[in-house]
Amino acid sequence: MRPTEQLRNEHEAILSMLTILERVCKKLDSAGEVDSSHLEDIIEFFKVFADKCHHGKEEAHLFPAMEEAGVPRYGGPLGVMLEEHDTERGYVRAMSDGAQRYKSGDDRYSAQFVNSARRYIELLRQHINKENNIVFPLADNSIPPQRQDELQEKFDRVEREIVGKGKHEEFHRLLRQLGRLCMT
Repeated sequence: MRPTEQLRNEHEAILSMLTILERVCKKLDSAGEVDSSHLEDIIEFFKVFADKCHHGKEEAHLFPAMEEAGVPRYGGPLGVMLEEHDTERGYVRAMSDGAQRYKSGDDRYSAQFVNSARRYIELLRQHINKENNIVFPLADNSIPPQRQDELQEKFDRVEREIVGKGKHEEFHRLLRQLGRLCMT
């Protein structure tokens, strides 16, 4: 498996959680209550799975390998991706703050959560589209096969040593659980 295939698979999980988040926003918009633990689980997914794991692999390994292969960091797609990662982190922080305040009983902060979540959803969907259709094909064509094998090993190490053994599977169980809850 190419490293970009693994990242594309992770994109599918992230897109599934974005759909769940969208449903949560609709519920909050209609003055419905949402279990605050579900908000916390969603935020943890984005902090750990999307950022620490997925973006971590890109920032620490894929993008530097692309640079080594001649893809410029600034003035091109890599710079845009890095800037968007930072913007996404800001939205997740704002969602986390809104969720904490919502959990404390202040329903006014559901609007903060929803506003940040909707911006995050829009940006991340566009971001994923750019990575899948521009950045990853560029990586596949520019990074030599031996270097891609090394990247895959580094990606596996991120899973074990940074994210934690079994955490990936735990997030997939969470996706299934929240997906079922949000369908009702």
